Amino acid sequence: MIRDALTSAFKTAGAGDDEHVLGMLRLLQTALRERDTAARAHGHPEGLSETELEAMLRDMVSQRRNHIERCECSARLAEAEQEQAEIDLIEGLLPPIVDDTTIERMVEQCIDETGAAKLKDTGKVISRLKERCPGSFDPVKVRRLLCTRLT
Repeated sequence: MIRDALTSAFKTAGAGDDEHVLGMLRLLQTALRERDTAARAHGHPEGLSETELEAMLRDMVSQRRNHIERCECSARLAEAEQEQAEIDLIEGLLPPIVDDTTIERMVEQCIDETGAAKLKDTGKVISRLKERCPGSFDPVKVRRLLCTRLT
């Protein structure tokens, strides 16, 4: 799914005139190719899984957000805007993050389904949530919800 979106975006950018977008997509494809090669060397013939690819892209977004903060502190606003454009491009390839109300409802359902009552049951709930969640979710928010709900 993400691989298809990346390929499609690369073809679209290749037909356009935006060299920055094309360069960013080349960077993403190169990073993916390198990690696929490393995964194959470690016994995964199919390369990176969709989950691992999503994690790689979310890490890239996180790195760019940190860089934006440093740029804004140093008054390098043009560089910060460029980083934000890259974030927008990467996030366009990722599945949407589930909104807070939906995730709260899904966490409650997963707690009921797993019979979780204590904090030590957090792993069971998160595993079930990963199976059921149609998009991606913020793990920090989920852990906060679980900490308040489970004792």
